[in-house]
Amino acid sequence: MSEIISHGGFRVGSGRKKLEPTKVIRVPESRILEIKDYLNKPKNEAEISNIRQIDPVTYLEIPLAVERVQAGFPSPAQDYIDQKVDLNEHLIKNANATFIVKVDSLSMLNIGIDINDELIVDRSLEAKHRDVIIACIDNELTVKRLMLEGDNHWLKAENPNFPDIHFNEGQIIEIWGVVTRVIKSFR
Repeated sequence: MSEIISHGGFRVGSGRKKLEPTKVIRVPESRILEIKDYLNKPKNEAEISNIRQIDPVTYLEIPLAVERVQAGFPSPAQDYIDQKVDLNEHLIKNANATFIVKVDSLSMLNIGIDINDELIVDRSLEAKHRDVIIACIDNELTVKRLMLEGDNHWLKAENPNFPDIHFNEGQIIEIWGVVTRVIKSFR
C-alpha cells in the first residue's frame, strides 16, 4: 500500500501577512537593480529637487477680462470682466499626471524658457516630434525639444551655446513628460 504525503495546508502564522492589498508590477529587467537601489535609499535623501506634484484639490477663480490686450499700438480698453477662470481647469488637463519643475539652465532660452521658470509637465501625453519634453538621460533630467525624423531621434537645444543631444547605441532615454505651459515671474 502506498503512503499519501500531504504538503501545505493551513498552519497558524504561515503565509503572507494580510496587512493591506498588494499589486504586482512589471519593470524592465535592465532596470531591476536600479529600482532595488532606489527602494533601499534612506527616505530622507532627496531624489530630485524642485519637482512638485500638482494639488488638484486647490480651487481658485481669477477674473477673466473679455477684451484681449494689444501688444502693438495701444487701443482703448474696456474695464469689463465677464467670467472667472479656475487655473486648474485652464492650465492642467490631467491633474494626477501633472507636475511642475523649475528650470536650471539656459539651453532653451531662444523659445523663452529661462532659469527659474517653472514648467507644467503632463506625463499622460505621448511625446511627438517638436514637443518640448522633460527627459532623463543617464540619471540626469533635461528639458529639450524632441526631434523625430525617420530613424533619427535627438534632443534639440534652443540656444546655440548648448549642444543638441544625440544618442549613442544602447543609450536609454526616458521621457518624463511633455511641457504644456511655462510659468514666468517678472518680479
